[in-house]
Amino acid sequence: MVKRNFNTWLSGFRDSIADYGYYVDFEKVIRNVETIKVELNILNSLIGSKNIEADFENLIKKYPEVLKCIPLLLAVRATEIYAIDSDGEFIYKFNNPNLSFEQYKIFMRKTGLFDLIANHIVNNLVDYATGVETGLDSNGRKNRGGHLMENLVENFIRKAGFTRDKTYFKEMYINQITERWKVDLSAISNHGKMEKRFDFVIKTDNMIYGIETNFYGGGGSKLNETARSYKTLALEANTIDGFTFVWFTDGKGWAKARHNLEETFDVMEYIYNINDLENGIIYEIIK
Repeated sequence: MVKRNFNTWLSGFRDSIADYGYYVDFEKVIRNVETIKVELNILNSLIGSKNIEADFENLIKKYPEVLKCIPLLLAVRATEIYAIDSDGEFIYKFNNPNLSFEQYKIFMRKTGLFDLIANHIVNNLVDYATGVETGLDSNGRKNRGGHLMENLVENFIRKAGFTRDKTYFKEMYINQITERWKVDLSAISNHGKMEKRFDFVIKTDNMIYGIETNFYGGGGSKLNETARSYKTLALEANTIDGFTFVWFTDGKGWAKARHNLEETFDVMEYIYNINDLENGIIYEIIK
């Protein structure tokens, strides 16, 4: 195989592989809001209240289940909230109330929720909660980004003629590979002490390919750690007959960790980016 130039290869890395569903999972947002929609609508009755504290106490006495929607109004995904100030420290439970009505009123006052509701800062708590859920869901983009690269690679694997659960497998552990094909992978499992999982495993008549995929749009210490660990994995895999380690990676985040990536590139034959996939690398290397 012709020796590749690292700088040329790196220059082809992408800024993003985001699809339309990457930004917000609205199905999940709506599903989460639906679970507390009744309680939010009950709480809506307090909007514009002239005596918010008394009205709130009367409301939760009659409908204590309303409390369970309070954390989301603060963009908190929990059923308990801790708070401390000069008056003391408290753990507020919202699914199983554990404090007095007075204490929950203090919570609502000090967090600013009474002000939000009484002074028409919002006019509908269901709409407000939907907005909060949308913001919280944006935190899931990192996980979705990882899945985007997996999905992209899987599409190329399928186009190359491989069939899921027959000739290629998703998320397969070393012990599963060992049991299925009776291959000794102790060199990459630290003699059974490490339970490594590959994103994909492709089995041909002559070879088992363990495949890792990732995409890094931004930098961070994790990239250096990934490059180092995959360099070690590649060197260990080279000692195993009938097994090949393949790494598909991309993303402009690598620009800040280029030196560690280059070290891995120099010793690892089967490291590729999206451009390589688009140019049919799977057909060339997996036989």
